[in-house]
Amino acid sequence: MTTRQTRDAGAAASPPPAGSARPAPRTRRARASAATTAPARRGPTDLPFSFPDRSLVKALAAEREEPDWLRAERLAAFAAYETLPLETNRLYTTYVDLRSADLAGVSPYVRTATKSISAAAVPPGTSGVIEFREGGIVALALDGATAAAGVRLEPLGAALRRDPDAVRAALEGGRSLPADDKLAQLARGFWSQGVRLAIPDGVRLERPILLRWAVGRPGRALVSRTLVSLGEGAEASIVEELVPSPATDGDRQGFFAGTMEVSLGRAANLSIAGIQELPESVVAFQHRTSLIGPGAQLRWALAQLGGRLVRSRIDNRLEGDGGSVEQAEIVFGSGDQVFDLTSYTRHVGRDTTGNLLSKGVLQDAARTYMKGLITIEKSAVGGDSYLGEFGMNLSKKARSVAIPSLEIDQPNVRRAAHSSSVGPIDEGQIFYLESRGVDRETARRLIVLGFLEPVVARVPLEEAQERLRGLLDAKWGAARGAARVGVAT
Repeated sequence: MTTRQTRDAGAAASPPPAGSARPAPRTRRARASAATTAPARRGPTDLPFSFPDRSLVKALAAEREEPDWLRAERLAAFAAYETLPLETNRLYTTYVDLRSADLAGVSPYVRTATKSISAAAVPPGTSGVIEFREGGIVALALDGATAAAGVRLEPLGAALRRDPDAVRAALEGGRSLPADDKLAQLARGFWSQGVRLAIPDGVRLERPILLRWAVGRPGRALVSRTLVSLGEGAEASIVEELVPSPATDGDRQGFFAGTMEVSLGRAANLSIAGIQELPESVVAFQHRTSLIGPGAQLRWALAQLGGRLVRSRIDNRLEGDGGSVEQAEIVFGSGDQVFDLTSYTRHVGRDTTGNLLSKGVLQDAARTYMKGLITIEKSAVGGDSYLGEFGMNLSKKARSVAIPSLEIDQPNVRRAAHSSSVGPIDEGQIFYLESRGVDRETARRLIVLGFLEPVVARVPLEEAQERLRGLLDAKWGAARGAARVGVAT
């Protein structure tokens, strides 16, 4: 893909004040010089930032005296980042548009957060917590039983010092991130903060681990990686929250790029809930990947509510026989928010199962693009996979695009199907509720929130589940209030 760049020819000159001397006409050379110094007009696929460079690689490597292999890993990622286009899938290229992001002056965090594990201050209903605020860490704790079971929850910088071999095995070669994705290579090469969660064989956590990122400072960029591994027969749940930091006031945009890279051993069982409620001055790029072993089960439940521009990509690889993944991602957009969601699921092992669902509710002039590809390889005998993408537009200016697709190389499958639809609220459902005494506005609210409930119900932490319901309700109320004010004026 060739990035399009055009330049303004320069603004038209204002007439001189009365009585002043008219300036001499500019020569062709002068006009050409003025044109070349005019600000560049970005195309839809032009990146809105320029901070990733070789000097940043050196600064990150020097900050924690990283080993040679990690410096080489960063440089390899930078080389891939420089050469890759923003989108390699021709089906999806048309729907890339980064022009609402304005990150030309963002400055990345470089310092690494490290802190020892403490058994204090574990939030109620959880087994442990790690919380980052902008470039630093503000909370890290595991309860006594979880720590005694050998669970490791630590900043990635601390893990690199404590167990360099394990971190090297997880990071080297970029095996857990898509090699064809420019923004994944950004995270691979330029991460400064990170989390490592390792759960040994046979350990089963009854309560979830809470990961929280508080970000959004204007003019700053945080690039992070999260590594999650479960041993054979292990069981756990994770709640990841992206929330506004206290320092989000200001006109400039902030930037967050983060990964979650999951590896599940034989018969492991993991549930992950993600709640993204960043301020609308933040641009967020998220990558989630999974390597699912034999008989292992993974469940994603993701909610995208905030952010100015959000690009989310999920890559599931079902390698082991009998592995399964359930994935549900919802969007509730308003104003002029843009959500770009992509999902890739690859069936490799025999008798693997995938059930993938994306839903978007859009108000005002918000946009969402839901794009998914299921690949069933020749080795995936008996595979079962479904992909559904559904959009609900609540205004004439809102836009939803759904592009589900299949690639099947194995004819002996249980199921390979996809479906999609985009449209307004079903008037038949509204009529039914009104016939039962529910007023029209309440009926619309119930239908919208019910449309999104399948993800809310999968959040494994009750407090986070109720908070998500409150966020969805508040977003509905705010948009309805703005609409009433607009009608009144």
